[in-house]
Amino acid sequence: MLPDVRLGPTDTMLRPLGLGVWQWGDSYWSYDPTTAYENARAAFTVSLDAGVTLIDTAEAYGKGESERTLGRLIAETGRRPFIATKFQPLPRLRPSSVATALEGSLERLGVDCIDLYQVHHPFSILRMEHVLGRIADAVRAGKVRHVGVSNYNERQMRKAHRLLARRGIPLVSNQVHYSLLHRAPEANGVLAACRELDITLIAYSPLAQGALTGKYGPGRGKVSGMRRFRRVFRHLGRAMPLVEALEEIGRVHDRTAAQVALNWLAAQPNVIPIPGARDGRQAEENAHSIDFHLSEAEMALLDGLTRVYRRHGRPIIDM
Repeated sequence: MLPDVRLGPTDTMLRPLGLGVWQWGDSYWSYDPTTAYENARAAFTVSLDAGVTLIDTAEAYGKGESERTLGRLIAETGRRPFIATKFQPLPRLRPSSVATALEGSLERLGVDCIDLYQVHHPFSILRMEHVLGRIADAVRAGKVRHVGVSNYNERQMRKAHRLLARRGIPLVSNQVHYSLLHRAPEANGVLAACRELDITLIAYSPLAQGALTGKYGPGRGKVSGMRRFRRVFRHLGRAMPLVEALEEIGRVHDRTAAQVALNWLAAQPNVIPIPGARDGRQAEENAHSIDFHLSEAEMALLDGLTRVYRRHGRPIIDM
């Protein structure tokens, strides 16, 4: 069993795995409203039963439908996960829009405080000082427990850390794209800065949107929906040696390729991957990705096969 992870410099301890719920209500994932809620309920229940309490959503996912679904599940089950959601800076024009967006998320989620409120990306008409200042106000008001950012590079993250520190508030996380097929955070300074500043790296797309599951590739299944236009799938053939290695290691541990890929990432210090789960079966598979240990030789093999994906901080197969 992989150990728990401390969230930044706080006393909050989390399992080294979360649940990303972008697919709850978003057409990008071929959303089917006739089955989506029951599938989401199963994924929610299975995850919490397994001790996976961090659930990551955003106001932008499905135009708020992901947050509404999570809020409905919390209300109907009476179970309270660790809620992480995100503020969309664009196209907001006024600092007051931060508070307005926060109130919208609180209402859709049906809670009076968000555990981790993240700035979704650094692109904004508003100055970073204004955005983080208003979120700091929300912390003081008891509407936000912890503050994070997403898709910030090293320089932007360091600036955010300084701005919040002036208010006596830590920056606890940076949510970025990180997987065996995208190891750029190791080369562009983000991961090193996270460790230096005691900021937890939350890894989205830890399975490269399914490319590391073994389900897709030459002679295998074809991805459907908008994902098929991603470059990672158009050039997946060059990554098949990695997929085959994941499958071989999985056979040793009685695990799938996806579980091995998640385990490698969750074993990195101060990193929490947040794979998605369409239903209870996928949530259960994810949960069992952190209850075993890869050997040093297996870790080294995967490192060697994927070192090319951190070259100059840019992936060879991008999303």
